[in-house]
Amino acid sequence: MMNTMNNQTVQTASGDSIIARNKVLRQTYILLGANVLFSAVCAFVGMQMGIGQIPWFVAMIALIGLSMGISANRNSGLGIVLLFALTGFLGVYTSNILSMFFSMGAGSVVVKALVGTGIIFFGLSAYVLTTGKNFTFLGGFLFVGVMVALLAGIGAMVFGMTALSLVVSGAFLLIFSGYVLYDTSNIVHGHETNYIVATLNLFMNIFNIFLSLLNLIGAFSGD
Repeated sequence: MMNTMNNQTVQTASGDSIIARNKVLRQTYILLGANVLFSAVCAFVGMQMGIGQIPWFVAMIALIGLSMGISANRNSGLGIVLLFALTGFLGVYTSNILSMFFSMGAGSVVVKALVGTGIIFFGLSAYVLTTGKNFTFLGGFLFVGVMVALLAGIGAMVFGMTALSLVVSGAFLLIFSGYVLYDTSNIVHGHETNYIVATLNLFMNIFNIFLSLLNLIGAFSGD
């Protein structure tokens, strides 16, 4: 009798966790789609307005500040507002880069980067969702990789080392592709239960993959 009750309790808890996980996944992807679209619109508006290049340190301050604000307000509507503010800002930030490509007649590079980003993101996400494999063990390796790549990127920027810049872009492409696996696994296995934070993580993965592809494709296409 007791064993039967215990089994029923375990099954109920398991069913509840699956429902909660699916709810987080659904809310995350809906909010992610809305933010990707909003960021694209902001990028387009920025291109039409001819907004100049935003200094990288200003972008870093805005990114860190808004990310902290989102994390602090993850359980309120303000967190969603700040999330849209961040993704909109990043759209405006990239508008100058995109304008440069289009002005050189290299709009195809942007299209290829967008398509490549979509293929990588949806392919890796689908792999985790369909197989259920746990990639949360990658967290430490990916964090160290980001730190090393950031330092190398700063060095490439300060010393004007184009070759190193391309290596860093390739590294970021691999690292944030790994983060897609990691962050999706966190949701699937119940380690990330807040859809606002989950959306922020996945959006930043998409954003960095897109910029990395844009740099790599532009370089190897001669643009």
